[in-house]
Amino acid sequence: MTTRDQLLARVRQNKPDEKPMPVLPVFTYGDDDRLGRFQDALAFIGGQLMEASPSDSLGDLIRRRFPEPGRVASSVPIPGIDLIPIDADADKVTLEQIDVAVLQGEFAVAENAAIWVPEVNMLHRALPFITQHLILIVRQDALVPNMHAAYQRIDREQLSYGVFIAGPSKTADIEQSLVIGAHGARSLTVILW
Repeated sequence: MTTRDQLLARVRQNKPDEKPMPVLPVFTYGDDDRLGRFQDALAFIGGQLMEASPSDSLGDLIRRRFPEPGRVASSVPIPGIDLIPIDADADKVTLEQIDVAVLQGEFAVAENAAIWVPEVNMLHRALPFITQHLILIVRQDALVPNMHAAYQRIDREQLSYGVFIAGPSKTADIEQSLVIGAHGARSLTVILW
C-alpha cells in the first residue's frame, strides 16, 4: 500500500456523519404589496413605470413615452409602429442604430425591480444593452416578491441564456460622476400590462 493509499484510507475512516440539509426560510414580506415595492425599487434605480389601462394600446404607450421613437425593434407586435427586423444574426451596424427596443419580460422582482428576460425574448443577445432606450413589458400578475422566488421560476432545463435587467445602465466610477447609459441603455421603461 502506497503512502497515498494509506492517507486516503485514513480520510475515509474519519469521514464525519452526513447531516441533513438545512431548511431554508421562505423570505416573505408581511403585507406583500408587490406592486408598491416594485414601483419604489424601480424609481430608486432610475427606471420609469407605465401602467397600462384596458383602453391603452402598446403603440399608444410607446408614443406617449417617446413621441418620435425613431428606429424601433420589438419582440412583440406593435400596431401602428414600423419595426426594424432583428434576429440572432443581425449585424452590429443594424443593432447599434436601434433607438428603442421593446422586449417581453417573463416576470419582475418586487424587492429590486429586476426583470427576467430570457434569450428567446431578446431577438439578439446584444439588443437590450446596445439600444438607446429599453422598454420591458411585464404582466402585472407576474410580480414575484424577491430573488428567491425569481430563481424558482426560471426553467433551467429549457434555458440557454437569460438575464435580469434592472434600471438603465449607470456608473459613478468615472471621475466620481454619475453617468447614465455608460454600459447600456440610457433609459428603462417598464410597462405593466
